[in-house]
Amino acid sequence: MSTYKSFVFDSYAFDKDNRTLKLNYSFDDTLKFTETYSFDFDFTNYDHQQLDTALQDLFLMAGISYYKAYTVDNIQINNIAIDERSSKFFSKTYRKGLGEYFYINKFDPSKEIVFPHKNIGQLNNTSSPNKGLLIGIGGGKDSLLSVENLRSQPKVATWSLGHRKQLEPLINKIGLQHYWVDRTIDPLLLDLNTKDALNGHIPISAILSCVGTIVAILTGYRDVVVSNENSSNEPTLTYKGVEINHQYSKSLEYEIDYQKHLSHSLGNSVRYYSFLRPFSEVRIAELFAKTGFETYKTVFSSCNRAFTLKNDSMSWCGTCSKCAFTYLAFIPFIDRDELMQLWGKDLLKEKLLETTYMNLLGISGEKPLDCVGEILESRQAMHLAYKKYADITRYSFTIPEGYDFRHMASHSIPPEIFKLVP
Repeated sequence: MSTYKSFVFDSYAFDKDNRTLKLNYSFDDTLKFTETYSFDFDFTNYDHQQLDTALQDLFLMAGISYYKAYTVDNIQINNIAIDERSSKFFSKTYRKGLGEYFYINKFDPSKEIVFPHKNIGQLNNTSSPNKGLLIGIGGGKDSLLSVENLRSQPKVATWSLGHRKQLEPLINKIGLQHYWVDRTIDPLLLDLNTKDALNGHIPISAILSCVGTIVAILTGYRDVVVSNENSSNEPTLTYKGVEINHQYSKSLEYEIDYQKHLSHSLGNSVRYYSFLRPFSEVRIAELFAKTGFETYKTVFSSCNRAFTLKNDSMSWCGTCSKCAFTYLAFIPFIDRDELMQLWGKDLLKEKLLETTYMNLLGISGEKPLDCVGEILESRQAMHLAYKKYADITRYSFTIPEGYDFRHMASHSIPPEIFKLVP
């Protein structure tokens, strides 16, 4: 049990000349942390009040990495004040975004996380909007599909957070204006993670949404475009009567919550939405196979471990659930020999992945705690693989009549942008 009483949001400081942002946190004003963001690009003439509002949002959202280190009941915010509406947004995002963390550490996932608020009156958010689409790049197939369908628009750029050496060949291949951002987590936290600090998944996409908004303001773009699919809405498991979703901050629920938060704090100056929201992961794989695979096959990766291995290039580990699912999603649409050039083996024949595929197909165990597709779309992809390759049939499952992985799902894309959806 933690001996600390409060998690403190101490202060944040933006240095325009050095193009850096420092976020300061602590437990009980004694155990202190500083997280740093570096923005490696030239700034446009931006609205200073808008930027400060966006910086505050990132300050509050990024604190989740440190908050989770020790269990405390009290949150303290110094130097700034947020209203009740913003308080509810951050409280909900922390609670739902830490669902997997609660599950792993056997905490109550329904416990409220209370952000203190004040009555601060009407927010000033009347600035005129800019134009342009700013697409977040994570290195995988999803963001590349968005790029290929939006690159012909009048004002389009890309941005990324970290992993510059790995992403540079991909960014060069894309060929659009790109904005690099780097994040440095306090090394003290990394040290504590090997000792007595609690660990667990955080809603990283929520942090990315706040960073993207800052980049949009600094560069003069209006739309922060992400590439989260409909499959991310499916809960991973249920724990103590509460649905736990590993991908909560990629879900439509979070997307709409953040849209409402932006509208409340920044008016219509910045918009946030997922261009791929109507699609399943398997549908995205089908579209990417047609429009992007040949172009990007040597420089992209959807394997999370590719960004933790000590190398400077993209890779596929071939053992994680993300690799297993991505291979499954691709194999109905891309020749097996092409896929084996990426992974070095046929993952559907790997004995070590049998349990993973049983989980992905919902035959046994729990759906993996990873960014993978829905159980039904995994089954349909496997069914398509069986029809294509008779030598890989080994799993038994059923698919409800009428299920179609190409079905267009609900979304929150602006109407003029939805017209561009393939």
